[in-house]
Amino acid sequence: MSMQTLVPLERTLTELDHTRLTHLLRGNGASPQEAGIAALSAALDAADIVPSRAVAPDVVTMYSRAELEDPGTGRRQVLTVCYPEDAEPAAGFVSVLSPVGAGLLGLRVGMQAQWHTPGGRAAQAQVRALLFQPEASGDFTL
Repeated sequence: MSMQTLVPLERTLTELDHTRLTHLLRGNGASPQEAGIAALSAALDAADIVPSRAVAPDVVTMYSRAELEDPGTGRRQVLTVCYPEDAEPAAGFVSVLSPVGAGLLGLRVGMQAQWHTPGGRAAQAQVRALLFQPEASGDFTL
């Protein structure tokens, strides 16, 4: 089974997120075969890029806090997509370089994120709500 994260066709990224994440990938030094890095690279290549002030309030951007629901179990959890240096998975802060973080970035509320766990198991969750999005609250620089 492949460890590659599945990338949906429809993603929206802000210009600022796209620029910062492109620089992050260039300077990361990690193997492009790592699941999250490969998925993030694919997402950056395929995303619709919009100005920060024009991003819809239901799009997962960097530092958005999203409520997710496992379609199989109905279990809900809240995750914040962040840069690697701010990642604290136990506190719900997941790196954009992780398979789940890369899987969430750029999705809209109602879309299904899909990824593979480090153990190779396919996982998915529906984005049920955005509890916080920096751009929607007027922060265009986070």
